[in-house]
Amino acid sequence: MTAVAIDAEMSQPAGPPVSEHPARFTSGLLMLMGGVIGIIAGVVVIVIGGHQSGGLRAGLIVLAVLLFLGSATALGGLTPIQPGKARVVQLFGRYRGTIRESGLQWVNPFTKRIEVSTRIRNLESAQAKVNDADGNPIEIAAVVVWEVRDTAKAVYAVDNYTHFVTIQTETAVRHIASSYPYDSRGSGALSLRDNADEITSRLSAELTDRVIAAGVRIIETRLTRLSYASEIAQAMLRQQAASAIVGARQRIVEGAVGMVQMALQKLEDEGVVELDEERKAAMVSNLLVVLCSEQATQQVVNTGSLYS
Repeated sequence: MTAVAIDAEMSQPAGPPVSEHPARFTSGLLMLMGGVIGIIAGVVVIVIGGHQSGGLRAGLIVLAVLLFLGSATALGGLTPIQPGKARVVQLFGRYRGTIRESGLQWVNPFTKRIEVSTRIRNLESAQAKVNDADGNPIEIAAVVVWEVRDTAKAVYAVDNYTHFVTIQTETAVRHIASSYPYDSRGSGALSLRDNADEITSRLSAELTDRVIAAGVRIIETRLTRLSYASEIAQAMLRQQAASAIVGARQRIVEGAVGMVQMALQKLEDEGVVELDEERKAAMVSNLLVVLCSEQATQQVVNTGSLYS
């Protein structure tokens, strides 16, 4: 056999994928009553047989044994189903369906019934230290709300679906964290801090693709922790503070220039005073100093002329 043929055989799936479908079952109350009645009848037959002799006694003993076996079969198939849980029915290693209807149900007593929780669950990922898209180390964690939708895939597609969801959640969180920068720094690009809703939506989509093979549905994801790592936190805080100061200065300068323009225009329109270019420059300088200064300015009265 050639290597190509061997690779082709290895690439083929082992069998058709298993999907959830309803199992055959009936009401357990009737079987419970039948089993109890069978046990009582067996006891009565044994008591009656104890007072007989010969073939009649042997026949009654055989009948009592059959009644006990029938009662054990009836009682052995009883399966209580709690709300929010399901039972995966397996017979001789083959999947026979899933019971989701709550209450006391009865199935084939020779089957194995695996309990699977279908309730909504919360999973909080461990705090991970990852480098973001800019290479800065950050600490990130997320909480995931999920539930089992396909019990057959949850039992047969993976070894332990709870552990599988945990590992895939940590993997998806790390991948998302390394795909985007922590802060866009005004560039307008998606970032972990500024675009939380978009990031969590993409995290949900990626995690859904990762766990769909286990029959799990992701309801919601949220980031519970997002910060710079401790070794660079102080440096990044200073950088953010510097960026904020620069942005504030720009706003102050823009506002000051607008106010100076408005003042000069009003003086000219109302004819309060005529200013040549040199006096306008001096006035602009003084106004900008007053408007842009962080501290209160002190007024100085000029008793002479502008030129002396």
